[in-house]
Amino acid sequence: MSRASVASIAALTLAACSGRPAGERAITPTPAPVEAISLRGDTLRAPALSPQLRATYERQLADARAAAARRPGDVDAAIWVGRRTAYLGRYREAIDVFTRAIAEHPDDARLYRHRGHRYITVRELDRAIADFETAVKLTAGKPDEVEPDGLPNARNVPTSTLQSNIWYHLALAHYLKGDFERALPAYREAMAVSTNPDMEVATAHWLYMTLRRLGRAEESAAVLAPIRPDMDIIENGSYHRLLLLYKGLLPPDSLLAQQPGVDAALDDATVGYGLGNWHLYNGRPAEAEALFRRVLAGGQWGAFGYIAAEAEVSRGVTRKE
Repeated sequence: MSRASVASIAALTLAACSGRPAGERAITPTPAPVEAISLRGDTLRAPALSPQLRATYERQLADARAAAARRPGDVDAAIWVGRRTAYLGRYREAIDVFTRAIAEHPDDARLYRHRGHRYITVRELDRAIADFETAVKLTAGKPDEVEPDGLPNARNVPTSTLQSNIWYHLALAHYLKGDFERALPAYREAMAVSTNPDMEVATAHWLYMTLRRLGRAEESAAVLAPIRPDMDIIENGSYHRLLLLYKGLLPPDSLLAQQPGVDAALDDATVGYGLGNWHLYNGRPAEAEALFRRVLAGGQWGAFGYIAAEAEVSRGVTRKE
């Protein structure tokens, strides 16, 4: 039988199974634009959102754009357009929004802070570092300010500030590059401006891990000293539980989420990386690798825990330590 005949039979069979008339082509959905190339060389596209969540985010973006149209040149309006665009997974478009706003407002540190965050998301770490370093210079000697939440927590209480976010993300960008020496002073600066329990545990978690990766166990123990089980944590429960694990107050098998869903996957990315890293610096590379790969299988590629696990696997860290 000729290849043409085989192809013809295959087409008829496929049409019969799909309910389409023979000869009618299937409509292939247009893939989402590529947003990033992972540290392992994989193509990353905008993550899927539920129809309800997408509709909410689209409505919020439309409102932000309408506000920006009413207030041309208003930096706050531009920031919200960029943030709302990013929540839809359109990170490149969000970066463009912030870049245009920077051209008009080159001295506003908030724009560099938000663009730097999205440069981390798309794995352009050197550009992220440059933005955060600019933001550090622009905020030097100025009072800190509370940063409004785009995705409010259960109490609708913002838990971070402009300067804590600048230092935190600058340190993270260095950490993701494996440059723990440069991450360390930035995390210490972030701790100095972390003024509530949620920001304290988030920063303490990464600071602790940085010190452990640098082999500075005694200093890392001091980071854990103020961490208590009864801290009033609103949204950073994963970081809090990891710190309690590091203190020996929680068993490792109690941390990973057991329920399916996006929230559980995000929690697994955070906890999975922290737990894997704990195994790594305690001399259990096989356990570390398994947890890093579990995080990558979860697919939440915008989560910091996912990017960190991706960085470890791409560098082959578990085979070297």
